[in-house]
Amino acid sequence: MRPIAVIMRLLLLVAVCGGLLGLATAAPVLAGAERVAFAAQGLAPGTIVIRNSERRLYLVLGEGQALAYPVAVGKKGKAWTGRTYVTGRYLRPAWIPPAVVKRDFPDMPDRIEGGAPNNPMGVAAMTLAGGEFAIHGTNRPGSIGRPVSYGCIRMHNEHIADLIQRVRENTPVIALP
Repeated sequence: MRPIAVIMRLLLLVAVCGGLLGLATAAPVLAGAERVAFAAQGLAPGTIVIRNSERRLYLVLGEGQALAYPVAVGKKGKAWTGRTYVTGRYLRPAWIPPAVVKRDFPDMPDRIEGGAPNNPMGVAAMTLAGGEFAIHGTNRPGSIGRPVSYGCIRMHNEHIADLIQRVRENTPVIALP
């Protein structure tokens, strides 16, 4: 592994672990994420808003501002809309394919360990209440910006590492068409 890649991984690990332990302060905006004007009409700062049609996830900052991250969303017929909340935050999560994925890919393993190259969850994941969906990293960064998932929201690994340190359990999540 090249030295710069090792340093970037260490920085990512420190940032994520520090955030999960409550040690991080307000993080700077990462490359690829942008601070944008955002009309949040009645939404509390910290709310996550996913606009499927834009393939963007917004973290409401308040005062008409949000952080915008590019994401991959559910493919046709699989994208979800509605309201839910974050139920958990996990580093290097294992993945158990939902029944619908197993039906389409019967040879897929029943469980893929965290950190495995074929684990679609990437470096971190946030589970959502009310279903089998999550906001997670990806081992397929080329999928970002496209409708490709079974309903989960995929982010670049560095973006989910940033987002996971900015939110907590019970954070509201709103997915719009």
